[in-house]
Amino acid sequence: MREIIFDTETTGLDSREDRVIEIGGVELDNRFPTGRTFHVYINAQGRPVHPDALAVHGISDAELADKPTFPQIAEQFRAFIEGARLVAHNAGFDMGFINAEFARLGLPPIGPERVTDTLALARRKHPMGPNSLDALCRRYGIDNSRRTKHGALLDSELLAEVYIELIGGKQAALVLETVEVTTVEVSVEFAEPQQRERPRPLAARLTATEREAHARLVAQLGEKAIWLETAGALQQAEALS
Repeated sequence: MREIIFDTETTGLDSREDRVIEIGGVELDNRFPTGRTFHVYINAQGRPVHPDALAVHGISDAELADKPTFPQIAEQFRAFIEGARLVAHNAGFDMGFINAEFARLGLPPIGPERVTDTLALARRKHPMGPNSLDALCRRYGIDNSRRTKHGALLDSELLAEVYIELIGGKQAALVLETVEVTTVEVSVEFAEPQQRERPRPLAARLTATEREAHARLVAQLGEKAIWLETAGALQQAEALS
């Protein structure tokens, strides 16, 4: 999924009259930075920077005098964001200005379905706040020491880190480890079972009555009965006991 984390700076707060004077954006692909960025300062076409806005971003009218106008950079910006989801902090403010600039050129607006507002995400995740970009950087341990003034590109880079934290934290690196397996061959020898003779045969467990009854039964089986052989073996065992 391709996403553009972006920010704008403007001459003031009224999108109907004020103009965009800086746009910065960074590209994420499946939540990882690709290294592609967009950054441009824009001539306000005669709209002066309000003193309150100047105090925030420090961009003066003199610095914008030789910069391209929005009509000159519009297609370049549109190409950069084409097909991507847009992510901004307090996105309603930034999108209001971007769509106002597009409207002046007769270009279609960017619909809200393409936009993610990180301020809304932060308010749901941290309802007790504060949820400014600086506060979120402090919460997540993101170094924002370079942010002495608002700047669209720097703010976009910081917001990209904040955004990843807001949606669940940095993805762990995939580490593929090679595991060495050692095979040990074990040889097992089975000894032949040894048969040992008893020093004295076990005493017969049959009573005299039981032996007499068995003898009568065997006598009735005939001369070829196997029990005759067994009876002889029993007699020999008894003689040895």
